[in-house]
Amino acid sequence: MLDLHRLILLREVKLRGSMSAAGRELSYSHSAISQQLALLEKEVGVALLEKVGRNVKLTPAGEELVRNTDAILAAVERAEADLASAHERPQGIVDVAAFATISRTVMPQALAALARDYPGLDVRLRRLDPEEAVVRLASRQVDAVITDAYPGTEREAAGFHTTVLGDDPIRGYLPVNVADPSMDVLRTVRWVMEPKTAASTQWALRVCRERGFEPLVAYESSDLLFHLRMVENGLAAAFIPDIVVREAGSPLTPSDALPTDQQRSILFLVRAGSEHRPALIAIREAVKSALVV
Repeated sequence: MLDLHRLILLREVKLRGSMSAAGRELSYSHSAISQQLALLEKEVGVALLEKVGRNVKLTPAGEELVRNTDAILAAVERAEADLASAHERPQGIVDVAAFATISRTVMPQALAALARDYPGLDVRLRRLDPEEAVVRLASRQVDAVITDAYPGTEREAAGFHTTVLGDDPIRGYLPVNVADPSMDVLRTVRWVMEPKTAASTQWALRVCRERGFEPLVAYESSDLLFHLRMVENGLAAAFIPDIVVREAGSPLTPSDALPTDQQRSILFLVRAGSEHRPALIAIREAVKSALVV
């Protein structure tokens, strides 16, 4: 019989991209993971990893074994959800990861409602960037993730169950000292955006190009409140979600030269098989209620 713990180690190497990264997350040494995976290869009788430079990648057999491991873990999630449903009220410790804006504006109210309505439920919140949060969800380091998705950047989230909690309009703003929103101005004004790999930036670049100009991205930060302050101080243009503008109580007015009909979706992600767990349902509904207030 295959050792489930070793299967999880192999899966973690795939998720993290290397034995060293997997070891850091699981508090294992590189040699300890290597020894465990060598034993797993002996159990299955085929190579599961191959060297690529100074790193390793999974062989086709390793990839197939990880897919089967995902199915096993989903069955475990369903069994745990069934057991949890035997309790009359949600209870126990639940780890939730959320991005910065939601953590500041929505989660305090949601957590207060959960503490009032479900005293046996202990919700632990972590502020994580969306990409890191999803990896931690897959590796069972958190139980749920609250993230966002921008138009045209949605990706199939294999192994996850996704619920749309609501939509948050995104509007374009020019620096407060820019009065002429001509195409020449749009081409020369400085912009602030999130890092290049962020879905929001991929979306923003596409929107600008569809309107005929390449934005001059002079400032980069994952802090959307920083984006707003840069606009308020006349230093940059930005696309800013409504929830950030409301949080800051800002009097900014969107620019007619930039789109005002776009929106991002706020998503609640859990591992497939756990979506019927009472505690996760309670958290999902509390966040959804706080989001629309």
